[in-house]
Formats: sequence, structure tokens, C-alpha cells
Amino acid sequence: MTAPERSLSRGVVTRYAIGSIGTGGFATLPGLVLVFYLTDTLGVTALVAGLVVTAAKVWDVLIDPWIGERSDRALAATGTRRVWMVVGACALPVGFVLTFAVPAGLAPAASGAWVFLAFLATATAFSLFQVPYIALPAELTPDYDGRTRLLTWRVVVLTIAILLFGAGGPEVRSAFADEYVGYLVMAIVAGLAIGIGMLVATTTAPRGRPAPNAAPRRSLRAGYAEGLAALRRSAGFRTLLSAFVLQGLATGLMLAGAQFVATWVLHDPRAVTFLFVALIAPAVVFAPVWERVARRVGKERGFAYASVVFAVAALGLVGMLWAPGAWVYLPVAVAGAAYAGMQSLPMAMLPDVISHDAREHGEGRAGSFGGVWTAGETAGMALGATLLTLTLALTGYVESVGSAVVEQPPEAVAGIVLSFSVLPAALVGLSLVALRRYPLRRADVQADAAAQAVVR
Repeated sequence: MTAPERSLSRGVVTRYAIGSIGTGGFATLPGLVLVFYLTDTLGVTALVAGLVVTAAKVWDVLIDPWIGERSDRALAATGTRRVWMVVGACALPVGFVLTFAVPAGLAPAASGAWVFLAFLATATAFSLFQVPYIALPAELTPDYDGRTRLLTWRVVVLTIAILLFGAGGPEVRSAFADEYVGYLVMAIVAGLAIGIGMLVATTTAPRGRPAPNAAPRRSLRAGYAEGLAALRRSAGFRTLLSAFVLQGLATGLMLAGAQFVATWVLHDPRAVTFLFVALIAPAVVFAPVWERVARRVGKERGFAYASVVFAVAALGLVGMLWAPGAWVYLPVAVAGAAYAGMQSLPMAMLPDVISHDAREHGEGRAGSFGGVWTAGETAGMALGATLLTLTLALTGYVESVGSAVVEQPPEAVAGIVLSFSVLPAALVGLSLVALRRYPLRRADVQADAAAQAVVR
């Protein structure tokens, strides 16, 4: 079933974009501080910390395709995806606060288990919102450039949210002498902001008419099968998702490593705030620039250009091995300018892929595509943190509890630098190989929109 067509008004664009306050906050703050919270406050070893975060994300990856298929069925049965989104938006703040509410004095093993269970619940709530949220653009407008506009402003808000959560979160935490209290207050403030942003976005979900013969409930296995079928039959989806996952792995790696770079390479734990300002401020400015680039050369070429710029900038950061200093903010700013295109353009290409599949294979699959997409994005970001912890473990990183002072061996510092420079650049380079096979162009999407208009 396809929801009734709606004009892409300024209000719809604004409210949809506000949802990225939630997605930006949840994607940023745990990725930035959770591993560091586990290793340097709770005393959990780096390898175990990585496993805790990754295990919760693996669960997220497993349930996303099922949530996507159920979202499609909810649309068919009720005419909207809104209920799933509201449940996720209301539940997420509770789980987020519990994740950072570990009592002081709890043993590292028990602390790790606490964080794992709370973060598992939080990730589940996020998926309940995020999967339908990702599916909405294909239903909000069929226009090639209209989708770019919709997702561009979403990324503008996303980058502002990343800046506020990435810079503000550690500042709130650092305002308290007691680390445990600092993390808890940070989680309460961030959790409320995330939930409110998500609730605003739920109002954009179209309210259509239920299908007269909505299909009966299907098994859990059938939900996964639908998501895998979408991946198997759509070459455009496979290539786009492959590129996006590889880039999610790269950005997840850098995100998780930022606090380590600030603490052990720049020797100023609060420098993480400046790293985030350098990364995100240019992204806010350049998101509309990438929209104009896409209008001139196409989304796929604009995406490739942004990726190349990001890879080159990241590679330049390897110089921190020999001369760490304030100069690092310049290549980080260049990477930030490119990051805006790496986020907005593939997200604007996704509804094109969904519409093309609907034209060739039938409608009603946006949720399944969104579920697989969210699972891939989650996996990439989670494995980025895992790759960092593996690098830390292999290079001899020394963990600590609370405010205990430790020294890191030179090998560990080198591992941190490589995780923030060479490895992300290599991953983005691999994503460009995948992107070369992307088949859809503007004419294809315009033909899909014309066919959709005839059906309606």
C-alpha cells in the first residue's frame, strides 16, 4: 500500500528534520562516550567494553528487518506508521538514562552487564522509531530533487544535533566532580531532548486509509525473509547500502576514537569538544552546498565527490603520529564539510531505490528497505567501535577505574592515531569501489515518479 501523496510543505520538511535531533543524539553520544565510560570509569577492559557495545548493536541489527516488515504491515492495516514511532520515542529516554546510571562501587563485570542490558533496551526503542522514520521520505514525495531537499535539511539538523550532543554531552559530564553523577545528569538531559525530537517527527507520518484486505500476521521468519528479498532483488539497494555501511564503519571508528585522541594524543580530555566543533560546524554550512552539487551532477556523483574529500582529509590526520597539535582541526573541518554530503546524498538516494523497486516489483516495501538499511547503518557504527577496541587491545591500551592516573605505551597512542586516520580513509576508499556499481540516474527516478503518478 502507498500512502496518499502529500505536498512537501515547509512544515513537513521542518518537522521531519527535527526528528534528527533524536537520531543525531543517539548515534553520537553513546558512540562518543560509552566505550570510554566503560573503560575509564567502570574499569571494564577495552575488549570486553567493545563486546558489550557490539552485542547490543548485534541485537539491533537482528530486529531491524523484522521491525521494517511489521511497519509495512502496520501501514497496510492502519494507514500509518506512526504508532511504532511513538512507542520508540517514549521508551528511548528511559533506557538511555538507565545505561548511564550504574551505581558507584559496582564490580566491573556487573557494571558491564548492567550497561549491556540497558543499552540493549535503548537500542530496541531506537529501532522502533528509526526504521519507520527512514521509510517515510519515499512516501512523503516522489520528486527526485524534493527528496534531496527533504534529506538535506534533515542532515542540517542532524549535524547541529551531533554538534550539540557531541560537544555539550562531555561538557555536562565534566561539570560534576563525581564522574558517576556527571554521566547520569548528561543522560537525563540528552534523553529528554532525544525523545522530544523524535515525537515531533512522528507527526509527519502520513495517515492514509487502511488496505481493504490487509494481509494477515506473518511469522518472525517471514519478516526477515522480506528484508533479505529486498536486498537480493535490488542492485541499487545493495550497492548503496554497501557504500553506506563501509562509511558508517569509518565514521563510527572516528567517533569512538575522538575522546581517546583528545586524552592521549592531544593531552587534553576536553579537546573532544573542539574536535566536534571542527567536524560539525562545516557540515552545517556545507549540507546545502552538496544539495546544489547534486542538482548539477546527480546524487551519485556528488556522493562520490564528498567521499573522496573525506578520505583525503582523514588520511592527513596520520601526521598526529609525529606532530600532534592544533593543526589537526583543519583536516577535521575539511572532513566535516565532506561528511554533510556523505550523509544527505545517500539518504536522498534511498527513497529513489525504494520507488524504483516499487515500480518493478510492487509497492508496500519501504519499511523492509528501511529495516535493512537501519540494520546496516547500526552494524557499521557498532563495528567501528569494535574495531577501535580491538586496535586498543592489540596495541596494549591500559584501562583505569574512576580518576586513577595511568600512562599509555607509545604503541597504544599510535593505534589511536591510526584508528582516527588511516583506517577510516581506507574504509571510505572501499566504499567508492562499491558505489561505482550504483545503477540509478535522474532519468530513472523521474520515470518511476511518472509511473507512480499514473497509478495514483
